[in-house]
Amino acid sequence: MKKYAAPLLIGLIVLLIVLSGSTFTVDQRQNALVFQLGEVVSVKKKPGLYFKLPLVQNVRYFDTRILTLDAADPERFITSEKKNVLVDSYIKWRVIDARQFYVSVGGDETRAQIRLSQTVNDGLRAEFGKRTVHDVIAGKRDEIMSLIRAKADQDARSIGVQVVDVRIKRVDLPESVSENVYRRMEAERKQVANELRSTGAAEAEKIKADADRQKQVIVAEAYRDAQRVKGEGDARASAIYAAAYDRNPEFYAFYRSMQAYRESFKNKSDVMVLDPSADFFKYMKNPRAAGGK
Repeated sequence: MKKYAAPLLIGLIVLLIVLSGSTFTVDQRQNALVFQLGEVVSVKKKPGLYFKLPLVQNVRYFDTRILTLDAADPERFITSEKKNVLVDSYIKWRVIDARQFYVSVGGDETRAQIRLSQTVNDGLRAEFGKRTVHDVIAGKRDEIMSLIRAKADQDARSIGVQVVDVRIKRVDLPESVSENVYRRMEAERKQVANELRSTGAAEAEKIKADADRQKQVIVAEAYRDAQRVKGEGDARASAIYAAAYDRNPEFYAFYRSMQAYRESFKNKSDVMVLDPSADFFKYMKNPRAAGGK
């Protein structure tokens, strides 16, 4: 048994090597090309386990997932208004025909991306040249992208590739133009701000004048009402005083004399020159005169 063990082991190893070289698997995200002596003999698109001739056939895999081609630098285009714009875009693409992809670009993704970039840039240049800045930024942007995607996809089919989508990330003006635009926008904003300030100042003066007028009217009306009330009060007070004084005229005369004395003798430095027999001193000479005696 020992003399057969080594050859059997060698045979198993050779069999495993042959089997491993005779089978290959295809993932659901891939297509596979089977080559025989450098010539494509079959294309495997469905995922699963496949067989090939060992040492004679070899397999090459191609990714069929959607890939993104992002522009390295923004491209400069000219609109119908002869204005330069910088456009940053990206492309979504994938391999749909592995055989054609290999025949056309040798299965090289870099070569395919160069071809797609040139096609999309040519389409953008043609479409931008027919439209204004407003159209490419907002007005007809979706329409432009749809046309460019359709044209790029038509060309890409010839190399076994499908263009899924083309999108513009950003559209900018050149720096020198942007500075001029910003200055013009700043000047316009300042002009609008000055106009608003002038309008506001005029409205403020108008409101202030109206408020002053209303103030004068309110004060005048309040003064008129106050004077009327005061006059009515004075009249009522006079009527009350008159009614009260009519009851005792002598007391009223005495009261008024006392007030006159108080006002006259309030300041000791005052000097009065009067006839002692004048009525002014009536109650000073005879206090009982107030009682009518």
